[in-house]
Amino acid sequence: DEDYVFRLHKSKVYYVSVELLKFAGNVGKDELFMLGTAFGKFTKSGKFRLQITCLDYLAKYAKYKLWLKPSGEQTFVYGNHVCKSHLARITENTPVNAGVVIFSITDIPLGFGVTAKSTVGC
Repeated sequence: DEDYVFRLHKSKVYYVSVELLKFAGNVGKDELFMLGTAFGKFTKSGKFRLQITCLDYLAKYAKYKLWLKPSGEQTFVYGNHVCKSHLARITENTPVNAGVVIFSITDIPLGFGVTAKSTVGC
């Protein structure tokens, strides 16, 4: 419905509606803590790191997706790697070291990561 833009503020990238951005113009840069949805931040070395708050937006447009069985959801959420036995489905032709969004079997986005094996290897 609205127009959205990406804005950089203190090395952090935010996804903000234009209307909210107009209101934020009345606040000084030093007083402004956060604006819109945090997408990620730039590290001191210049690399960009995604934050979990952008997961809903990434899930809509992800090229490669991975679905977990209910037995593997809890282990992934607790920070462990995903085993082959926990995979329910995976997008076809997913290459090695590709960024994927990880879903539960009911299509709820759980997180994102990088594949260690291709679709053929799984």
